[in-house]
Amino acid sequence: MTLDTFIDIHSASLNKRGEELCGDKVKYLKTGTKTTVVLSDGLGSGVKANILATLTTEILITMLNADVPLEEVLKTVIGTLPICRVRKIAYSTFTILWVDGHTNHFKVINFDNPAPVFCHRGRVQPLAMETQEILGRKLQSAEGQLDRGDFLGAISDGVLYAGMGMTMNFGWGWDNIAQYVEGVIGSQAHTARSIVKRVVDHTFELYQGQVGDDATMVGLYMRQRHPLMIFTGPPLEEGQDETFVNRLLEFEGRKVVCGGTTGNIVASYLGEMVEMDLSTMRRELPPIGTLSGVDLVTEGILTLSKATEYIRQCHCDLGRLRFDNNGAYLLAREILQADSIHFLVGQSINEFYQNPLLPKNISIRRSLIEDLVAILRRFQKEVTVEYC
Repeated sequence: MTLDTFIDIHSASLNKRGEELCGDKVKYLKTGTKTTVVLSDGLGSGVKANILATLTTEILITMLNADVPLEEVLKTVIGTLPICRVRKIAYSTFTILWVDGHTNHFKVINFDNPAPVFCHRGRVQPLAMETQEILGRKLQSAEGQLDRGDFLGAISDGVLYAGMGMTMNFGWGWDNIAQYVEGVIGSQAHTARSIVKRVVDHTFELYQGQVGDDATMVGLYMRQRHPLMIFTGPPLEEGQDETFVNRLLEFEGRKVVCGGTTGNIVASYLGEMVEMDLSTMRRELPPIGTLSGVDLVTEGILTLSKATEYIRQCHCDLGRLRFDNNGAYLLAREILQADSIHFLVGQSINEFYQNPLLPKNISIRRSLIEDLVAILRRFQKEVTVEYC
């Protein structure tokens, strides 16, 4: 994968009417070498289906991430899932989407879910699925190549059959879904979220608000990477100020400065003054500033702390971030809009903010950054930290 290319992933679900839990489950894991996505559909709905789907996704993700041979993984899952005696079908179906992190070559494994949707250069291309039998059960697989602008999605039955018995006799149908995805990709800004959300929203409309089955879609969209660098805290050695300001200003991506002293270091290098935007000041938060070539300038400790709180509350979902034109909201938005975040953390300690119970080499700033990084990584954000 080229450094400026990013695999954007998003999933959305509709619960069957009257159910608090969804019987579908999506889980994905990104590492430096591969991206693995699993969608599982548990038989029935509610708690039992949710448990079955969760069990299936956990087994698959854990074993695939441990580099267990694919055939052994599939044998384990199929051997674990019993057959419904009445309906003669598996208690849980699944789709695996796997992408090589270096080449963007992908593989799809499908077990009794609707066929995946692959859109290449704006047009849906049916995948040439091959059938293999494992422990008496038939699975289908296909391979291909993801290029920038391509979309690969998996759906559960609830999407396929939306509208059945209402506006359509046999539901939405795969061909109509594929055509709808083409239309979305051809008509609006492209993110995995925008594509998946449009499909799931239309599914809800076809059910006329009375969702007859758990409905889930997960999509991978190959797009340009959105990198972010956050420079916070003055470097330990004063002579290094210019080096790290240069690193920030030469960074190809969004640039944020957090901290009054850090902002003044950058301003001095640029021969400017930090100009304050008083409309962004709040009782508990200082205002943001402006500097040439920097996308956002905020205060440090208080803003970082509040932004971390916002990100935790919205579960790292930009769509759930509550708007308020203050420094912490703007910082949280920059972080959530980014695909990869590089923190450049100066270790010079401001005694005013130092906790006397902490050792001198552990600052409140560093603790805050470590807390924020842990949250972001938990939600699969690509994060690196460099102390200076």
